[in-house]
Amino acid sequence: MNSILPFLFDLLAYTAVFVIIVLGLGVIASMMGIFNFAHGEFLLLGAYSVFFLDRAGVPPWMGMVCAPIIVGVVGLFLERFAIRRFYATPVVAMLGTYAIGLVIREAVRTALGGQFYTVVAPLDGPILFGDLSISKWRTVVIVVTLLVLLGCWILFKKTNFGLKVRAALENPMLARASGVAVNRVYSATFAFGAALAGLAGALMVPLYPLNADMGVTFLIKAFLAVMLGGVGGLQGSVAGSTLVGSISAALPWVIKPVVADVMVFVIAIMVVKIRPDGLLSKRRS
Repeated sequence: MNSILPFLFDLLAYTAVFVIIVLGLGVIASMMGIFNFAHGEFLLLGAYSVFFLDRAGVPPWMGMVCAPIIVGVVGLFLERFAIRRFYATPVVAMLGTYAIGLVIREAVRTALGGQFYTVVAPLDGPILFGDLSISKWRTVVIVVTLLVLLGCWILFKKTNFGLKVRAALENPMLARASGVAVNRVYSATFAFGAALAGLAGALMVPLYPLNADMGVTFLIKAFLAVMLGGVGGLQGSVAGSTLVGSISAALPWVIKPVVADVMVFVIAIMVVKIRPDGLLSKRRS
């Protein structure tokens, strides 16, 4: 039992941070109808922001708070001056975001010098329950994820902004005719999705070594999770990320990591074959 419970807790922590990653990607995909292939680099920027601020002497908690704000501002800038021009052609938009992500990745690689770095968690060490040891920072990750999910539900379901987002999602032309500033809603939603990726990177950097390619692996799995859950609602993103995240975290414990990654894709393909529109898809009207 003492070995199983820490394993389950680590699995839950990995799945929790993966939920935040997928949530940001799913929000953008649902809203704009495009997949942001720079999303992994937004995660990387969040992690790098914490590392940079830590080296500059900023308290770790402050770095964790600043990271999603910094990445959100970067996302807002990119949406308004670059990505917005490609909405009419989703394929070009995906290629454009991929190019933006490549530029960000190589810029960070240059700054890091190709090295791997670690950042000490603001809350380091274990929580002891008798013989059971649980990581303090993984506990923080799980709690923050639950708060983010609650905050997203309130934002999109209980606020005027959420109503505008849902209106623009269902019928952009009708939303414009009703006086909704759809382009502003798009900008705010894209910045929010980028900020979620930045938050995920900030939470992740004490757990995984910081390097320029850390966002690429998570992007591929996040894309898979959005496809599994279905584009169009928060529930789908949460369901897809929970499935992919838990399988990705659990399988390497019993089989080789490379084989585990292949198995994740095999399982995902089987699910998509059965449910082509996703587990909890919401089709556009």
